[in-house]
Amino acid sequence: MVADNGTSMTVNEVSRITGLSVRTLQYYDKIGLLSPSGYTDSGYRLYDDTALEKLQQIMLFRELAFPLKEIKAIISDPHFNAEKALEQQIGLLKLRRDHLDKLIAFAVKIKMSGVNDMSNKTDFSAFDKSKLEDYKKRAAEQWGDTAEYREYEEKASGRTVDDDISLAEKTMALFAEFGAMRDHAPTDDAVQAQVKKLQDFFCDNFYNCTNEILLGLGKMYASGGEFTGNIDKAGGEGTAEFVHQAIEAYCK
Repeated sequence: MVADNGTSMTVNEVSRITGLSVRTLQYYDKIGLLSPSGYTDSGYRLYDDTALEKLQQIMLFRELAFPLKEIKAIISDPHFNAEKALEQQIGLLKLRRDHLDKLIAFAVKIKMSGVNDMSNKTDFSAFDKSKLEDYKKRAAEQWGDTAEYREYEEKASGRTVDDDISLAEKTMALFAEFGAMRDHAPTDDAVQAQVKKLQDFFCDNFYNCTNEILLGLGKMYASGGEFTGNIDKAGGEGTAEFVHQAIEAYCK
């Protein structure tokens, strides 16, 4: 699914190779689940390898019937481990395959015995999803079932799509303010006050953003890819790394 040549793909190309509609990809962007890595001169969305890898994760979670808000919370967690998540997704898919095999065998058995013969239809064990649901629950606990995650879910449950867009815009505005301070040292009092403002914003709107979590976010901001690109777009080139350094100074 990821382009071998490392170049960006247009939204229409991504739609063609994934089977997702352009409208779905636009919606993912609107709710902050998957933002494009850039735009053409004509304003069309572009997706690089990092964005496509993230889309693969999203599609696997969707195949496993995870709600979009839950997917967003999982993959946005600074502690999210994509490799470990993939192993668990494979486990879930295998359990799902086993479940489908049992259902197929059950249906074939009914067909072979005749639709009016109830002797083979009193066993409903083929419909038991308890093993699959238990594995899914345990995997989700490792992906993000922390106190912070539960708090995020509680706050997110009462928000509309417009609310999510507004929060995303306010977040980017905070990074724009960081961008205007890039001529200051990361340890400057005003910059440190801005970090406190960012932390308080997360605490008020998402979850209890401890210093440990804040440090993880700072590293993620400067790690390249979508987060770095969006922050630099809001505050100017180098803003993401500047925020990272300011957060490290704050947490020390």
